[in-house]
Amino acid sequence: MINFREIVKIAQQAGDAIMKVYNSADIGTEYKADNSPLTLADKASHQVISEALTQKFPAIPLLSEEGEEIDYQTRKSWEKYWIIDPLDGTKEFIKRNGEFTVNIALIENNRPILGIIYVPVQELTYVGIIENSTKKAFKKTKEGDFLPISAVTQKRSSAIAVRSKSHPSPEEEIVLQNYGIQRFMAVGSSLKFCMVAEGKADIYYRQGPTMEWDTAAGQAIAIAAGAEVFRGQTTENEFLYNKKNLLNSNFLCLPKCYL
Repeated sequence: MINFREIVKIAQQAGDAIMKVYNSADIGTEYKADNSPLTLADKASHQVISEALTQKFPAIPLLSEEGEEIDYQTRKSWEKYWIIDPLDGTKEFIKRNGEFTVNIALIENNRPILGIIYVPVQELTYVGIIENSTKKAFKKTKEGDFLPISAVTQKRSSAIAVRSKSHPSPEEEIVLQNYGIQRFMAVGSSLKFCMVAEGKADIYYRQGPTMEWDTAAGQAIAIAAGAEVFRGQTTENEFLYNKKNLLNSNFLCLPKCYL
């Protein structure tokens, strides 16, 4: 397995590049064809990560939200590859609320086996490692060391669902009612997976559209911490990667005690 500390360092370097833009007067916002925002920080972070990963691991291909589009005929044979979101939560970045992340994941046989989520404003790091039957998840604060985290192991009498600040959906309410959800917390970007992974939330259901780079790192961390992620509204279908269409369906993330 790749040394996760090396990847954490790359994520932190990307975070430093993001913060330079975040603290500047002009973040250089423009809009892509799908009307989603793009800033100078997205581009700077992509450059840092792609150059570092390509240099350190030249044999492993890379798929990035801000990189060149790679045809499915090229990538369908990939057994292992990096998938990154250089700045997840660009809308939160523009709002300057701090709830945006750097996401780096390693995919093997269409499943995430390593996930790093770095929160630049807080200098906070989440790590998930899945190696055969061994699963480890960690959280590191600015001054602290990597400490283990885990999803809840018993159902709470008053379950908590984590949801998006930017993309709440009425359909989510219907699904969450099945799990007796009584409380909600709203968090931006991939931090929602982290809330489940460290036991602060019980369930994360997403109805709205996401891309594979939005979810890969978070899924690795959640699974490594003792949760599972499923495609759709039920626990029947595994959530896999490197699809022909990189657009995800709705998905459900919850600890094993809810299965």
